[in-house]
Amino acid sequence: MHAIVVESADQLTWLEVPDVSPQTGEVLIEVSAAGVNRADLLQAAGKYSPPPGASEILGMEVSGTIAAVGDDVTGWSVGQPVCALLAGGGYAEFVAVPAGQVMPVPDTVELRHAAGLPEVACTVWSNLVMTAHLSAGQLVLIHGGASGVGTHAIQVARALRATVAVTAGSVTKLDLCRELGAEVTIAYRDEDFVERVRAETGGAGADVILDIMGAAYLDRNVDALATGGRLIVIGMQGGTKAELNLGKLIGKRASVVGTALRGRPVTGRGSKSAIVEEVTANVWPMIAEGGVRPVIGAEFPIAQARAAHQLLASGEVSGKVLLRVAD
Repeated sequence: MHAIVVESADQLTWLEVPDVSPQTGEVLIEVSAAGVNRADLLQAAGKYSPPPGASEILGMEVSGTIAAVGDDVTGWSVGQPVCALLAGGGYAEFVAVPAGQVMPVPDTVELRHAAGLPEVACTVWSNLVMTAHLSAGQLVLIHGGASGVGTHAIQVARALRATVAVTAGSVTKLDLCRELGAEVTIAYRDEDFVERVRAETGGAGADVILDIMGAAYLDRNVDALATGGRLIVIGMQGGTKAELNLGKLIGKRASVVGTALRGRPVTGRGSKSAIVEEVTANVWPMIAEGGVRPVIGAEFPIAQARAAHQLLASGEVSGKVLLRVAD
């Protein structure tokens, strides 16, 4: 089979590599498309190693059709259209994945576009609902509202009847966030998101904050939290180290939680399979009802993986970036 081989961060080459086959409990997917994530950019640059035992090939989500099933696999059959959450291996013609991380393609979604769902759906549901317990009537602040995760989070939060506030860096991105259901849109280059959130909540603050920035926003995020608020940190684009004012945190009886998806175990409590099961049961009906859809910002042929990485790194794209493996 062929896959993208990382020769350097600037040289991602479509080359012949050894075939893969499904092991016990796995299915083999013939890949239609792969989603591009910031973790792929970091891995290509040598700054983020895949979890132990995972494929060294880039790619943490795909869509395609099942080509084979391993022993002890039930509920999946050859030829079935699916999408899947991976620990690695998606930038390839075929990928083997644990059956518990496979999801059916929603009827209203094109097979290729389904590659843009697994990472965002599992990230958003596991963090906003399973961890932060976001519920109707609460306000959630989503940083990077026009990103892949952000565009999905807006829609899921609105489906849960929460109030959505977002930050974004351009008029075009803020317009997209409003189109998706965000009610409070904050141009972070021009406005103080803490002041704006307080103003919109009568001084109370945000019940939940979903943050991709990390260190750069830590203190201000705590300022923006409501009493009993939950700050969920899922990214470190703004650095890894910052000082946390425990007095502020304790005074608000608030919490700061750092989470990651890729390194979770396949099965067990809090595992990828458990998250996938919840996503299929809860988010897929939202998609079927039309309240949630994949937001695809750009698509590239797989041989142009470097260009796809450059676009995502630029911050100029909204929604997901996909790589077409098979037309």
